[in-house]
Amino acid sequence: MADACLSLRFPLLVIAAAVLAGPAAANTLTGWARMDAATFSDGPTSGQFAFTNASSPANNPPYLNKQPVQGFSGVLRGANGSFQMLVDNGFGARGNSPDALLRMVAVQVDWAARSVSAAHFQTGAVLPGYTAASRITLNDAHRKMPFAIVADGSNYPGLSAQPAPGGAAIAVDAAIQAGRLLTGADLDLESVQRDRQGNLWFGEEFGPFLVKTDASGTVQKVIQTPNVLRLGSNPFVQSPSSPVNSGAVNLPGSGGFEGMALNASGTKLHTLLERPLTTDTDQKRLLVQEFDLATETFNGNWFGYKLDPLGTNIGDMTAIDDSRFLVIERNGGTATSALQPFKKIYLIDSSQKDADGFARKTELVDLMNIADPDDLNNDGSTIFTFPYVTIENLLILDNQTLLVVNDNNFPGGGGRAFTSDNTEFLKISLTAPIPEPGTWALMAAGLAALGWRARLVKRRA
Repeated sequence: MADACLSLRFPLLVIAAAVLAGPAAANTLTGWARMDAATFSDGPTSGQFAFTNASSPANNPPYLNKQPVQGFSGVLRGANGSFQMLVDNGFGARGNSPDALLRMVAVQVDWAARSVSAAHFQTGAVLPGYTAASRITLNDAHRKMPFAIVADGSNYPGLSAQPAPGGAAIAVDAAIQAGRLLTGADLDLESVQRDRQGNLWFGEEFGPFLVKTDASGTVQKVIQTPNVLRLGSNPFVQSPSSPVNSGAVNLPGSGGFEGMALNASGTKLHTLLERPLTTDTDQKRLLVQEFDLATETFNGNWFGYKLDPLGTNIGDMTAIDDSRFLVIERNGGTATSALQPFKKIYLIDSSQKDADGFARKTELVDLMNIADPDDLNNDGSTIFTFPYVTIENLLILDNQTLLVVNDNNFPGGGGRAFTSDNTEFLKISLTAPIPEPGTWALMAAGLAALGWRARLVKRRA
């Protein structure tokens, strides 16, 4: 009787298995827009300690009385269909970014015109340029930072600081001092979520820290990251760039909270380290820790994310519900490098963990193989590829559509060419809707049943 029931359900199980393991290439690019690399806003002079790009000399710093709008390392929904984009630490390191302000800027994407415009941060209305109305700027007006910041000093710090003409040190801009504005030498913000009270939570890499601000960007609290598995002697996770020393360094540089998700219930943050702890014997394990918003503490719960053999880092993480998440995984390959680019989006389920605590993981999108029947980016191909080193923005628009955006590391290049990379906004239509939890369980059961049936047939043979 059991065999008969299985036979009746077998077609459904085959379909479920096919959906679960189907080719990611069937996903389709249905929207594409570009923000030019050299997009600026008003602000203090920036890039006085930054690197240059010989392939794009016109884009090289310093930038007099202005700040680059990019690169983007996190995204939230804004009003009226706008997106609120997190600007990361500036130019990639503490030493070269003390004059780069930490901001979030609002944008509107015109998919028909394939363009991106400034938007009012509160209303989402299109603006003629990136002005004060289009952004918030992070600050420490309440002096909550647990260490001295750039605004506390008279002159800019920096490992690569160069003296101003005449040999004098470069003075910190008066606006940074007066507003205690935070810069890329203070924090490296790589992920962001908004809680039910409107507070913003930022995942950070220098500490790594979890940083709480109010809706305007004023810091309320800075929280160290516990070493939940107690791997090594340091009770906290500490990167080489951390301004707070709690023990031995146990995280590679640029390995902090690249991904952070807010569960659908709005009660928990899930923070995902970009790289494995150096004290971990499994160098393919990334830790996801759970943070309770009611108590504002890490509660000790965790699960593992298993990197693909070709993967080296994650780029972003977003929640589907309370236990399932989407994660961008990548390597350092680009269109201009010898290393083959590996850029994929996976669906993981923390309610289905293996014996080692790793969440179930299934490929959803291969970002190097997306159907583009209308050649939206005009590259002459009906297959779209996204070969950037850092792809750090992921948002679920609906259950069958994703927004994906790269971090362009301005003024750097090498993604598609050696010239400064642009920022590309992608709208990707999935082959099938993201499964509901019950459907997902049926798919998993279907795969298990198929495996059991295959073993049964083999034994009978």
